[in-house]
Amino acid sequence: MLIDLREEAPKDLQADVAIIGAGAAGHTLARSLLEKGLRVLLLESGGLDFEPDTAALNRGTNIGEPYYDLDRSRLRFFGGTTAIWGGRCAELDAIDLAHRPWVPFSGWPMTAKELQPWYKAARGFFGIGSTEAGAAPRLLDLLNGRELSVRHWWFDREFDRFGAARNRDLIEHFRCQVAIHATVRAIVPSPDVTSVDHLEVRSPAGRTHRAKARVYVLAAGGLENPRILLASNSVAAAGLGNAHDLVGRFFMEHPHARGGRIVGAPRWRILNSFRAKKNNGVEMAPLITLSEDAQRRESALNSGLTIAARPPFSGRKPMGSRAYDFVKHKTAPTDRGRALWRLSRRLGRTVKPLSSSYAATQCLTGTKELALLIRAEQAPNPDSRVTLTSETDASGMPRISLDWRLTRQDVESVAALVDGLGREARRTGLGTVEAAEWLRSGQAQWTTDPLISAHPIGGYHHMGTTRMADDPKRGVTDRWGRVHGIANLFVAGSSLFPTSGWANPTLTIVALALRTADRIAADNA
Repeated sequence: MLIDLREEAPKDLQADVAIIGAGAAGHTLARSLLEKGLRVLLLESGGLDFEPDTAALNRGTNIGEPYYDLDRSRLRFFGGTTAIWGGRCAELDAIDLAHRPWVPFSGWPMTAKELQPWYKAARGFFGIGSTEAGAAPRLLDLLNGRELSVRHWWFDREFDRFGAARNRDLIEHFRCQVAIHATVRAIVPSPDVTSVDHLEVRSPAGRTHRAKARVYVLAAGGLENPRILLASNSVAAAGLGNAHDLVGRFFMEHPHARGGRIVGAPRWRILNSFRAKKNNGVEMAPLITLSEDAQRRESALNSGLTIAARPPFSGRKPMGSRAYDFVKHKTAPTDRGRALWRLSRRLGRTVKPLSSSYAATQCLTGTKELALLIRAEQAPNPDSRVTLTSETDASGMPRISLDWRLTRQDVESVAALVDGLGREARRTGLGTVEAAEWLRSGQAQWTTDPLISAHPIGGYHHMGTTRMADDPKRGVTDRWGRVHGIANLFVAGSSLFPTSGWANPTLTIVALALRTADRIAADNA
């Protein structure tokens, strides 16, 4: 049942489980819990499509590394930021979840093996069956060894999978209330702060509603999750789950950069090896990481690298790329705007197999080069954080300040990956790798490049701000996502990640949400 608080003033918003946020995590939880027979209240701050006044609630201040405007870095409506998601799915490596002595604050409260049953279910959710990559191009076989490892993304091509149009069954489910234009202003605990009593919900007109449930799940994303916990300070002055000053800390992204270029290489062969191809009906694309042995030896993070034709560092984006950037970043992400973006992506995929030869020719003429595209793991850093400001939005919620900070280890890990590729390129006769100047200068200052990607700063991946740990002094939640000390409050989404690895987070978000749903259902059987 759909309830629009912009138009209605219901007396009761009640369920077994109240979920804050209707993005990938909230959507997954709702479906799983409904399947288990529970009544669900799904609270979404936005509507069923993009609205400028609702998007304005996301505004905040960037005071650290240069970052996207915060009102443009995520979407606030049913389906969340997956509405403009590129579809990249990948599992974290075992080393990503393990404690790594050379990575401070690393280690998840579970192993990759423990997470596998939920990864399998998540892959099924996205229509991804076997994870076998099939026969790899010989060039990648040559590189896959002691120094480097070849990994793969799988692509979900069901655009807008989590949007309202594709999920009428969820919205109309007889045990599900979907409340839109329902902004959670605060999570109100019991006087002893050991449980949640209710949610304070605001409508766009400023009306206050009360939502009651047995269990509450915060699934509003890596920036809004800490914002809501910190702003819920009516009883606990520092905010909920913040007894050890951890809420909002350890903000991580997957920072992007140009790692350099490779010259004297077989251009068409390299470009063809790294482009996406279908295997068993699923589109896949490869990337390179340092092997686990090399990561240990170099004390490096698990960053990823692909090779693609891009304009030189001082060049200019071609017209097609500039047109795509305009559609993606300058067009309002309404249903019509997103349809235009999806069309541009489909057209790009149609011509891409034909473009490798042309791109190779451009590399020969100097219009483009074989660039090393970096999608890096960021080291967990407690000084990289989200805090509240004194400014409030239209709902009365304090706005956030993002202090994104990168470290020397982030830069040195990319340098190690580029050096590793250089050694393997020499060994296999594939050419010469020339590292980017920012990796050779010794200044350890991260440098972005607008020519390298349609989103050159990072992947819009907001992680780590309510990290998991068995020890309350090391994390905001336990291994199931339950906030330490608060029996009926859980968190879902990538804000739980203690480390990020190289992999895009959506598949892991869904796997963890399925895992948390199983725990909630077992506790409330």
